[in-house]
Amino acid sequence: MKRPLQVTLLVLSGLGLLHASLFTDLSLRFVKEGMRPMLVVSGVLLLVLGVAEAWSSQKPVSGDDDADGHGHGHGHGHDQDDGHGHDHSTVPRIAWLLFLPALSLLFYAPPALGAYTAAREAPKAVAEQRYFDPLPATSPIPLTLTQFTSRVQQDHKRDIGGRSVRMTGFVTPDKGADGWYLTRIIFTCCAADAQSVKVRIHGAAALPANTWVTVTGTWHPGGTLGTSSAPAALDARTVKQVAKPVNAYTDALPLF
Repeated sequence: MKRPLQVTLLVLSGLGLLHASLFTDLSLRFVKEGMRPMLVVSGVLLLVLGVAEAWSSQKPVSGDDDADGHGHGHGHGHDQDDGHGHDHSTVPRIAWLLFLPALSLLFYAPPALGAYTAAREAPKAVAEQRYFDPLPATSPIPLTLTQFTSRVQQDHKRDIGGRSVRMTGFVTPDKGADGWYLTRIIFTCCAADAQSVKVRIHGAAALPANTWVTVTGTWHPGGTLGTSSAPAALDARTVKQVAKPVNAYTDALPLF
């Protein structure tokens, strides 16, 4: 790739990373919050490399070959042909594809993961937990989807039975079945390792897919509470539409 195009690609990539991580929240669609500083540093480094490359291209080329009276007719053509009939002066067509990700970060960000992804994968298995603190006396109890699932399937004291809880997530439809899913997508590192945690909602009509809601209700009976046979499901009493949180890819407590 010719030097001007290399400079352009470096600068565009740097600007794209800074746009996504420093000036907007687009980076949170793809990586965890903790990785944001590394993206900022990477963007700055690419800009510095682009500027350094542009500056070095302005330096005069040594004229040693012409100064000693030699070189006319010697060495010319090496940039165009390697002696075997292969022309290396043009940019390979495939190299132009490198501009697409750089431009996409500036002008068109890929859509965030949501209901489409969650509907096509099994829920994330919750970690095994043997001891649970007593539930607070407040009602409804704010819980994450993971906390609710753990209580339902692992708390042998069955404290969650009959208690009103409140959880926040987005709507994932379940076509052809009763109810819909309240969902969270969780990043361990980035979008490549995303997993979903879902709680089935009964007794309330589903809003459009990807709508963020806070649901209040009680556990929907089924199986044996406190064991893996108990479903992570809720009989909804209220469903309130809420704004999408800034960092949506964590299983956080409801804010409302």
